[in-house]
Amino acid sequence: MDLALQAGLLMIVAVPILLIIGVPISISIGLSSTLSMLLILPFEGTMITSAQRLFIGTNSFSLLAIPFFILAGNIMNNGGIALRLVNCAKVVSGKLPGSLAQSNIVANMLFGAISGSGVAAAAAVGGTMAPLQEKEGYSKEFSTAVNIASAPTGMLIPPSNTLIVFSTVAGSVSISALFIAGYIPGILWGLGVMVIAGFMAKKEGYVNKDRYSLWQGIKVFVNAIPSLLLIVIVIGGILKGVFTATEGSAIAVVYSLLLSFVYRSIKPNQLPKILLDSARMTAIVIFLIGVSSIMSWVMAFTNIPSIIAEGLLSITDSKIAILMIMNVVLLLVGTFMDPTPAVLIFTPIFLPIAQSFGMHPVQFGIMMVFNLCIGTITPPVGPILFTGCKIGGVTIEQVIKRLLPFFAVTAAILMLVTYIPAISMALPTWLGLIK
Repeated sequence: MDLALQAGLLMIVAVPILLIIGVPISISIGLSSTLSMLLILPFEGTMITSAQRLFIGTNSFSLLAIPFFILAGNIMNNGGIALRLVNCAKVVSGKLPGSLAQSNIVANMLFGAISGSGVAAAAAVGGTMAPLQEKEGYSKEFSTAVNIASAPTGMLIPPSNTLIVFSTVAGSVSISALFIAGYIPGILWGLGVMVIAGFMAKKEGYVNKDRYSLWQGIKVFVNAIPSLLLIVIVIGGILKGVFTATEGSAIAVVYSLLLSFVYRSIKPNQLPKILLDSARMTAIVIFLIGVSSIMSWVMAFTNIPSIIAEGLLSITDSKIAILMIMNVVLLLVGTFMDPTPAVLIFTPIFLPIAQSFGMHPVQFGIMMVFNLCIGTITPPVGPILFTGCKIGGVTIEQVIKRLLPFFAVTAAILMLVTYIPAISMALPTWLGLIK
């Protein structure tokens, strides 16, 4: 076994060991990568190369969209926008079984389409809907499960920070194409959750007690138009080429801030805390991207992706089987790893294999993010799962049984996304974003 391969194996083994003993994931990735590099480079060369990779990994104009979208999401979370979206969702889903639960799902889809964050959607929408559902007699376990199951749609429906990270790692993959490709899978996820929630609500006798007149519905919708316009402005501007995704993220910040001041739901003295929270979240994501760039260099130098590809192809040359193996691995990874580091680590490994079977990088990106979205609502790490349980006032043990039907429907939709390219590719191809 040559030295380069030994270095690559050391890195692969070291990361899970460090995670198991409680080392933060960014430190685990950076430390294991640097130790591996020491086997193949002198100390001075290792330090210089690591520093260069940290800089190169974060020196990307498109990555500037991440802090801006995080800031826009935090402003919206505090700026009264979530409440108006919830009211709009209640009008849209008013006659469906378990209308408040359906409103929760629609509101998560709308809020996610504005903020790009599943955790923010679970907190903002769940915090608004949970008391309303409890007042109407909905069980906490049911309402929490619905909120958790629908919150990840915001990571698929654009704008999505996870898709921005994938675009950066995957190379020359259009952010605009990825954004538009996420619409149908994200909406299918939401519709699937709505169907399951409807059956469960009908079975448990959750009926709609509020009725909106036509005039009331129009009034609520008009009040929500300024918030909904943010989707049109940002995504429409990117598609029309008026501005880039990064510039669109800055526009989202300005628009959401102005809207919050108009609604008088944010005071100037709240801004320092919002900015500080956004800076902390940004620092975590950007540092992860930087250290993952070191890992990518080590993997490329030691030829790990090619070795894994050869290993998979030696098992089977069936495209269906290989894609199923990838899905299983990503689903397992997603249960204990956040989406961002998972994308950074596994994109260089799996993307070349998927491309060798003729899968477009855009479809692969949506498939990967869909997998990792399921992981965000799955124990033991699941950030949306923990956030939703905290907001809903229930334990994971109480809610996990309620989530099982939602896991089944999202897994079924994942299979459609994996094996039917048109689900991801139709919209961006039709709009001329993919040739």
